Amino acid sequence: MILVTGANGHFGNATINFLLEKGVQGNQISALVRKEESAVEFRNRGVNAVIGDYDSYDSLLNAFKGVDKLLFVSGSDLLNRLSQHQNVINAAKEARVKHIVYTSISAKNETETSPLWLVVKSHLQTEQWLKESGVDFTILKNNLYMDLIPAFVGEKVLETGLIYLPTEDGKVGAVLRSELAEATAKVLIGVDHEGKVYDFSNPEAFSYQEVAKVISDITGKSINYVSPSAEEYADTLSKYGVPQDFIELFSSFAVAQAQGELDTTNDDLEKILNRKPTSIKEFLSQVYTQATPI
Repeated sequence: MILVTGANGHFGNATINFLLEKGVQGNQISALVRKEESAVEFRNRGVNAVIGDYDSYDSLLNAFKGVDKLLFVSGSDLLNRLSQHQNVINAAKEARVKHIVYTSISAKNETETSPLWLVVKSHLQTEQWLKESGVDFTILKNNLYMDLIPAFVGEKVLETGLIYLPTEDGKVGAVLRSELAEATAKVLIGVDHEGKVYDFSNPEAFSYQEVAKVISDITGKSINYVSPSAEEYADTLSKYGVPQDFIELFSSFAVAQAQGELDTTNDDLEKILNRKPTSIKEFLSQVYTQATPI
């Protein structure tokens, strides 16, 4: 039995779809969801669904019974993530789960000086707990989702002709979330992945200067790239009424990219997929091909 946590999230749901596509029977997959109404969708697709919450140890222990492989999708509650992750690992150990596959982060700077330290530190601690748990594990260090690049660029980029982002000349080895999910499914059904740490980054990193050029070439609209200071960026977003939580999150990821923290390139993902991951040019072509120059 393979259990996927965060099953009604984009990543967990996509992984389940790939498991089904690759021939895993629905009755051999369990989807962990927090509410009964979310379980109905999976059961209608022939997939088992169990109720569990990272904050509830007993619910996790019950959900993990009979599970051979657990896809442990990292929690999104940054303030409570450490205690939640400890619950998952301890419950999996007590339930005698044989193999845990964990979604971590790919980042060069794993110290308190990182702009992403709030995110990174919980991943590092979770990785350590996994290595000390005595349970077979695989760690997937996932780079930034390429799917988020249009959000960083801005939804009105064709109207303004401007990418305004404090990423300087930094590059990022971003990858499509769907390709990460496909690779994860292959790890779950594959062999000889125990004890491995994979860096799932794109073999080609890119900068936002390159993003601006690609969008310009695709749409015929001249797109300029300007990198303000992080303070100027935050002030500008605040003036447009962007929520503070959003500003802080995007600012931290932008500064991390400026500092090259996500500038990792690797062929681990390519090897698992058995093909090259989608490039930024291919992705942006899909996003902006239907856009009409203004």
